Amino acid sequence: MESTTNGAAKTPWHLWVIGVLTLLWNSVGGFSYTMTRLGKLADLGMGEAEIAYFASHPAWANTFWALGVWGAIAGSVLILLRSRFAVHAVVIAIIGLLGSNVYQHTMSDIPESLQSPALTIMIWVTTLFMLFYASRMSRAGVLR
Repeated sequence: MESTTNGAAKTPWHLWVIGVLTLLWNSVGGFSYTMTRLGKLADLGMGEAEIAYFASHPAWANTFWALGVWGAIAGSVLILLRSRFAVHAVVIAIIGLLGSNVYQHTMSDIPESLQSPALTIMIWVTTLFMLFYASRMSRAGVLR
């Protein structure tokens, strides 16, 4: 990793690509979470079964969902800001994702229209990649 004259690692071009792409991806989750909490799911074309499913979430499940969504968004923003706290934010996102998945897949009855193993896998892959990337950039001195 190249250094600047003051000893800090130079920002690699891929940091901007990864930061912007993950922020865009994670913003979809933020939008979904916000629309759910505002009671606007009908505006997204969801039916009664889907709306009832989200309304039935206990507070602790919503808390994990919030940690996952907002932790991931914060992680993306902190990567773009070159902050070492990006690693911490992504760890929080993983804790939220884990808690949310435990509720969804073991304690609730997800309507078939909301079941998407491919989406769940993509969320996990993206979030774990963010942890790997942020950790690597932190060790390289890019995130300060």
